[in-house]
Amino acid sequence: MCHGGPVPTAVSLPDDWPAHPDRSLSLNRMGSFDWDLLTGLMHMDAAALEVFDTDVGAYDGRPETLAARVPPDEAARLDGLVSSALKSGVDSYGAYFRIRCHDGTLRWTHTQGRVMRDPDGRPYRIIGIVRDATEELGHSAERLGLDEERRRQTSVVESTTAALAHARTVKDVIDALGDAHGLERLGSMGMVMGLVEAGRIHLVAEGPEGSFVPGTRYTRIDEQYPMSEVVRSLQPRFLDSAKEFAEGYPDLWAKISEMDISAAAYLPLIAQARPIGAIGLLYQDKDGFTQEERNLLVALGSSIAQSLQRAMLLEQEHDLAEGLQQAMLPRRIPSVPGADIAVRYRSARMGQDIGGDWYDVIPLPGGRVGAVIGDVQGHDTHAAAVMGQLRIVLRAYATEGHSPATVMARASVFLHELDTDRFATCTYVEADLATGVLQLVRAGHLDPLLRTRDGDCRRLAVEGGMPLGLSAEFGRLEYAVTTCELDPGETLLLCTDGLVEQPGTDLDDGIGHLTELVCAGPADLQKLADQLCGVIDERGGDDDMALLLLRRQVPDAPQGGGRLQQHVAPADPEALVAARHMIGAAVRAWGARERADEIELVADELIVNALMHTDGPAIVTLRVLPGDRRRLRVEVEDRSSALPRRRDAGEGGVSGRGLMLVDRLADVWGVDPRGGGKCVWCEFGLA
Repeated sequence: MCHGGPVPTAVSLPDDWPAHPDRSLSLNRMGSFDWDLLTGLMHMDAAALEVFDTDVGAYDGRPETLAARVPPDEAARLDGLVSSALKSGVDSYGAYFRIRCHDGTLRWTHTQGRVMRDPDGRPYRIIGIVRDATEELGHSAERLGLDEERRRQTSVVESTTAALAHARTVKDVIDALGDAHGLERLGSMGMVMGLVEAGRIHLVAEGPEGSFVPGTRYTRIDEQYPMSEVVRSLQPRFLDSAKEFAEGYPDLWAKISEMDISAAAYLPLIAQARPIGAIGLLYQDKDGFTQEERNLLVALGSSIAQSLQRAMLLEQEHDLAEGLQQAMLPRRIPSVPGADIAVRYRSARMGQDIGGDWYDVIPLPGGRVGAVIGDVQGHDTHAAAVMGQLRIVLRAYATEGHSPATVMARASVFLHELDTDRFATCTYVEADLATGVLQLVRAGHLDPLLRTRDGDCRRLAVEGGMPLGLSAEFGRLEYAVTTCELDPGETLLLCTDGLVEQPGTDLDDGIGHLTELVCAGPADLQKLADQLCGVIDERGGDDDMALLLLRRQVPDAPQGGGRLQQHVAPADPEALVAARHMIGAAVRAWGARERADEIELVADELIVNALMHTDGPAIVTLRVLPGDRRRLRVEVEDRSSALPRRRDAGEGGVSGRGLMLVDRLADVWGVDPRGGGKCVWCEFGLA
């Protein structure tokens, strides 16, 4: 039970709570408290409540009830001290603070707390004492540095330094100092700031709105301006009156005299013994500067200079990393007949948190195109360098004509053999724009999204494999190929996780949110890409992001032409399924729907024969031949020079019917020698 009221029964308190203090405490005007951190209840004995000028009957056992007794700035300092003790792992803390009595007077108080922790080091209880320290500090406030003016000055330095602690850009520094709170802390009505650049001072903050002086955006260091003077001398310049300002800098004063400036302080910003800029603080209704104020401003100048130098270094690092990243990405996206493409890259907000994300568009023979999105592990310049090598290698394997699964497997082996510990996630899509057939391979990456012509958007479930580098390390180089069709007007979206990851949400929620954005986005591809990047910019951009949008154009491929080619490896049933899918889609796209079944059956028979009777892959090619009569030609190449021959089907009828079907269904067929192998071909007349 706490003094003044019952303890709520819905909480569980320690068996030995509250602690019983020694009687000697009360005899020495000390009170005790026992704070259970799990329930939030704080027991205070009668002596402790007397220190807080609080009646026993008015206290309900909750610390917030005593908040009215502690001034806000004192409460913030005390809360920060206790929080620091709990987080840092120390066992005790002590502090002097003031409380406000019922009559309005302030009373100095001292507290000492002991933090109790469980076996895992988690704090669960604080037991301590409070005592009246007014008499103790009454004659030694100045000696202990607790007088009001010094406390105010210390508070200004601490609050300004805290505001600058999270500044990561020069603009952040300016915003922290120049907003209403920053100027209020400094007691100033306006601020100007300049940075030293190539022997000149570049004005980056202009003071109060409308106060910019024409011709001062860039000034020479040897000119007669206060900022130039403090940069040259490395000494602060305090102007105690308008008269001193006008006499010292008549040209500048003539342009700003209507601002009613009564005093100004110009401070050099010095980092590592060299000036990096200067800051000027302008005042109204101020009559000069005391020595304490001058010392305070000099100390602030040092803190501002350190924050500004850190921000400048972070910006330089970011520019270097971003430049490297941009150099590794494709300089331009090739024009691809039959497709509209939009790509975007957004770097992480600051520092070297940049590097691994990339996109690529690879023109391939036969009207096909390869689309790549990937992300190398890590956020640094090394990740960018690895990304550049991996992008070039993956492009080379694709243009050599390898199947999508082979492209991924070889890229994984390359990354594993590279002298790096990084892995990469990646999605590679080979798109035939004439038929809309997509062959997708995913290596530990996000699933793509598909937006239909009417604006609906859904997630494409693509069977995945291990990330590049890891699949080679663990000997799992078999990548599944998912085949689907992209209808005219539909859009494929590939992106890295920087577009979907949000603090406090899981990946599925992020993908769901992205799907909603794509559904509601504009139809124009470039505007859609910009809008999605805008969402990243609003979130603050804590991760880099790459985005690729590929839309199949609505005017389909001309029906009088077209060419497709597919490699089918032996003992690869998925490649055979993909080839069948491609053939069917091509036949329908080229206006031969009425003969689709015949063409698919004949092509399938020729491919199976090539795989069964040779020891190499089959290469199937479909073409629409030019001429007065439209004809579709199917060619299947293999490495065997042995010519096919017709055989009897036999009693079981399982084999021997292949060429019979070809002869019966095709309008014409034949065999041509091709180097070390042959090509079996057949043609079908189209309406």
